[in-house]
Amino acid sequence: MNYWLFKSEPGTFGIDDLAAAPRRTTCWEGVRNDQARNMIRDQMRRNDLAFLYHSSCNEPGIAGTVRIVRSAYADGTAFDHRSRYFDEASDPDDPRWFMVDIKLVRKFVRPVTLQALRQHAAGALRDMWVLRRGNRLSVTPVTAAEWNFIVGLAGQ
Repeated sequence: MNYWLFKSEPGTFGIDDLAAAPRRTTCWEGVRNDQARNMIRDQMRRNDLAFLYHSSCNEPGIAGTVRIVRSAYADGTAFDHRSRYFDEASDPDDPRWFMVDIKLVRKFVRPVTLQALRQHAAGALRDMWVLRRGNRLSVTPVTAAEWNFIVGLAGQ
């Protein structure tokens, strides 16, 4: 099993939106970064777990956990002229962009804030991608040790 962190702005799509979705499931579309796309396409598998991280908000942090319920498939928003994720260079016969489906597992009672994560940046979370200076990827890997440590911080 692999572990991941998905970043989202709660004003655009947050954990409450996922909780309100039918079957608490949605596609994770719109990733337009080659490195993140490669992780989605080549490494993510059904039943992998991920943190849902709220960014660009008053208190950034991990809001809960999700499960990947469908492995990578072509991101149809790349072919839709009306979508903000449209990419005219993308070809349905040779897709450039991919997405996965995720399902809410658990919303944390209290998010694990970025500030709380940073308190462990010199220790257990020293290699965590989201804590790296300049990291802007919307999808990053999380090690099993990081996963277990953060679940422990959540205390739930």
